[in-house]
Amino acid sequence: MAKQDTATTVVAGTPATAGEAFPSACDAAGAPAADIEAGAPLTGAPSLDPAVAADISKNPYKADFPLFSCHPGLYFLDSAATAQRPAAVIDAQADFYRQMNASPLRGLYELSVQATQLIDEARVKVARLIGAPDPREVVFTRNASESLNIAASCLGRLLLRPGDQVVISVMEHHSNLIPWQQVCAETGAELVYLYPDAEGHLSDGEIEAKVGPRARIVSVAHVSNVLGVELPVRKICDRAHAMGAKVVVDAAQSVPHMKVDVEELGCDMLAFSAHKVFGPMGIGVLWGRMGLLEAMPPFLTGGEMIDSVTETEAVWAPVPEKFEAGTQDAAGIGALGTATDYVEAVGYPAIQAREEALVGYLTARLAELDYVTVYGPEDPHERHGVVAFNVEGIHPHDVSSLLDSKDVCIRAGHHCAQPLLLRLGVENTNRASLAFYNDKSDIDALIDGLEFVWGVFNGSR
Repeated sequence: MAKQDTATTVVAGTPATAGEAFPSACDAAGAPAADIEAGAPLTGAPSLDPAVAADISKNPYKADFPLFSCHPGLYFLDSAATAQRPAAVIDAQADFYRQMNASPLRGLYELSVQATQLIDEARVKVARLIGAPDPREVVFTRNASESLNIAASCLGRLLLRPGDQVVISVMEHHSNLIPWQQVCAETGAELVYLYPDAEGHLSDGEIEAKVGPRARIVSVAHVSNVLGVELPVRKICDRAHAMGAKVVVDAAQSVPHMKVDVEELGCDMLAFSAHKVFGPMGIGVLWGRMGLLEAMPPFLTGGEMIDSVTETEAVWAPVPEKFEAGTQDAAGIGALGTATDYVEAVGYPAIQAREEALVGYLTARLAELDYVTVYGPEDPHERHGVVAFNVEGIHPHDVSSLLDSKDVCIRAGHHCAQPLLLRLGVENTNRASLAFYNDKSDIDALIDGLEFVWGVFNGSR
């Protein structure tokens, strides 16, 4: 990674203006210099007024994230793949192993009880974050992919028969497409696709035509990981329920960016990953309505998901343990609980206002480059943190590699959404994805980098 020659001292928790570098807070071994003190605030910028948060020339959030202190001069624009973690989340995960490392649910001694309580507390926090009426409806998994596989396998075995239909959109991430392909092949159900217009919008007519009386399950993304467009989930749920179908929502790209309420959406199941919402890798969430979870068969079997076992049969434990076989990642789950605390401390109104300003600025700057094609909605207000684009005549992998030489991090490839890209007439795109810890300087660095990329292949203009 290229080194930055100058650095400006920034006190942890205080704002830094655009273009100011953050000093390295890492020692020679690359470890953070110090943990957050007990009782310290989760963020240096709690609950800013949205108008203040929308000033992208300043950055009151970056100091919350140790990676940016360890790598001053880094321009990270790949948050749709994984978000960065605030110090409070990193410390929460480490503190579990320092202070209460024991297997949850399996012991009556104090450390084990504390580990169990940590999971219970995180379950309550996640339920509050997504508006779930009962914390027991929150199932912890490894990631959104596993959550969606559980939904497809267990809900499919419960509901699907030959001739039934499963309806998904062509915009789905492979994690919400391949599991339904598999369960349809196993059950004899038919997989039906919703097709958007050129900007990624699903029409009322398309929803009514595809979600018909044979539909038993509808599974859609809340926000496209390529186009950033929000799907009309409430309309889809209303139509599906009128046809007697259940609805699964992939919220991996919405929970980090907007307030999600499962009751307001009207869905029956919802999935997201901790690592995209500023939590640790290796933890996912599957929410489902209690009656549905109780009716579904388990996905994995083994320890902790049983009530009793004989030589010939087993009785399942109640929800949610029924779907949480084996030793759970108590440290990661506890850190996810801290991540929800962090998000609530920052506040969704501030997050949304800032990210709307960032997306607007990014799309405006990209429009200045006549050799760049942007995919998805023209109106930046219709995007949630994601902008996919291509540079004329230059493969996205080359674009990404050259940008990396300028310390600009973007995604290049098919983004695990090949059917959508084929419908757009391309095999790969570049993707810049934003979070509220970005600022104007990140976008300016991307634009400068794209001009550099164009010059390498075509000479300066």
